[in-house]
Amino acid sequence: MTTQKPIPNARKKPSREEAEAAVRTLISWANDDPDREGLIETPKRVVKAYEEFFSGYNHNPEQILSKTFEEIEEYDDIVLLKNLNFESHCEHHMVPIIGKANIAYLPDKKIVGISKIARLLDIFAKRLQTQETMTSLIANTINNVLAPKGVAVVIDAEHQCMSTRGVYKTTSSTVTCSLLGVFKTDSRYEKKFFNLIK
Repeated sequence: MTTQKPIPNARKKPSREEAEAAVRTLISWANDDPDREGLIETPKRVVKAYEEFFSGYNHNPEQILSKTFEEIEEYDDIVLLKNLNFESHCEHHMVPIIGKANIAYLPDKKIVGISKIARLLDIFAKRLQTQETMTSLIANTINNVLAPKGVAVVIDAEHQCMSTRGVYKTTSSTVTCSLLGVFKTDSRYEKKFFNLIK
């Protein structure tokens, strides 16, 4: 399965007014006054920001990759998008995950526009999930839609749930990796990929 489950139809999405009221409640819970001048517009701003932070739920990741090209002139090597910046939010604390992704595939009979790979990253990043889940979803979606000979995804990110709270490890990063097809079964391609992203 390549996508996270959507909100069940039986569960009604809260209105904008309900979302803003929830932000007011959180401000009050933090022991501040939601009616003071500096905070009175904050609920609207937070809800607007959340629309951007979590816009990935509004897009179908497989559809992004649906337009492919078969005229590849016998190209038979790795296609790599390197050092793609992204911002996400962890599902455990809803605080930022900020990092870079390296996404590669080895085409079989078709390729996709490189901007589509970048958009795929953003679709999954702009959802609540773990970094491990995001890494796997990106790799599996590319594998399912493009049917390449292999897919490799490495993500290196800072988790603010580690750096700004809890254990306060400000210099740490988390690296996750998903290798499929020849990147997993053929050490030559695995080595080449990791050499390319150094």
